[in-house]
Amino acid sequence: MLPPRPAALVTLMRAAGGGGRRRAGGVRRCRDPPGVLHIPSVSSVPQVRRCSAPPQPVIAAKQPFPVELKAGKKYAWCACGHSRSQPFCDGTHKKVTPGISPLRFTPEEDKMAWLCGCKRTRSPPLLRRHPQGGGCAERPAL
Repeated sequence: MLPPRPAALVTLMRAAGGGGRRRAGGVRRCRDPPGVLHIPSVSSVPQVRRCSAPPQPVIAAKQPFPVELKAGKKYAWCACGHSRSQPFCDGTHKKVTPGISPLRFTPEEDKMAWLCGCKRTRSPPLLRRHPQGGGCAERPAL
């Protein structure tokens, strides 16, 4: 069998999607070396790389929020820090920080609780333990 002529190779390469620049929706912009036939795999999935770190919560307040919790009522504690109805969620995270969702909880008994305002407690949503050197100030006396 005779080797294909260069013009035939170019036609084959273009038909297979290789050889040359891809402009309309293409990924590669460089030329393949002459004689290289690039056939993209059907099962290949483009790799997605994150350009930035995952979203981090902002400090809504440096003091905890005193809240009277009712037994059996469902609450959604704001975990992103952007809610205007702190310490509870108002849905702002859907546009501002889609990677952070509220922490939903239902207390078993009526009680007064301190809910974290800095969003860095180790026991969300309650103010119990914070990382060393950070977090909400100590609980003020009621």
